[in-house]
Amino acid sequence: MNRRLAQGYQGDSRDPERPETIAVVALGANLGDRAATIDEALRDLGRMPLTTEVRAAAPIESVAVTVDGPDADAPGYLNTVALVTTRLAPSVLLGYLHAIEARHGRQRRERWGDRTLDLDLIAYGEVRSSDPGLLLPHPRAAERDFVLGPWLVVDPDAVLPGVGRVDALLENLSGGGS
Repeated sequence: MNRRLAQGYQGDSRDPERPETIAVVALGANLGDRAATIDEALRDLGRMPLTTEVRAAAPIESVAVTVDGPDADAPGYLNTVALVTTRLAPSVLLGYLHAIEARHGRQRRERWGDRTLDLDLIAYGEVRSSDPGLLLPHPRAAERDFVLGPWLVVDPDAVLPGVGRVDALLENLSGGGS
């Protein structure tokens, strides 16, 4: 085993035998063959070192969200969420997510622009980080029904660390909360 993968590049852990953690990864695509891209990205997640399981919800359709808000005229997204059981340190996992995006033609030209593949690290166990290079949990996860809905499919008891139960967050988004 490569101890640097478990420890992280910046010392995410001093324990080279990091225990397995469940990371929540959101996947989205709105260009090209979206379904094939999502399927291949899920296989890529399963091929990462120190990763033992990937469970994902069936993809759902969603309206593109831009800097200005939802845009029904933009190509629609296919979204899902995967639970990734891994011993990779969070910073290393994020590096793998960026590499998978690049392998699928992701180009970071425009914030919230169209993309062949978007992989967001939503949560990594109970870890919280305010480091600009590794914000955990994802700062906008609680505002995204296309993340919360699929997450509940694979984990009905899901909790967004420091924010609350995912079912309650989703209910609040749909107007069911008080």
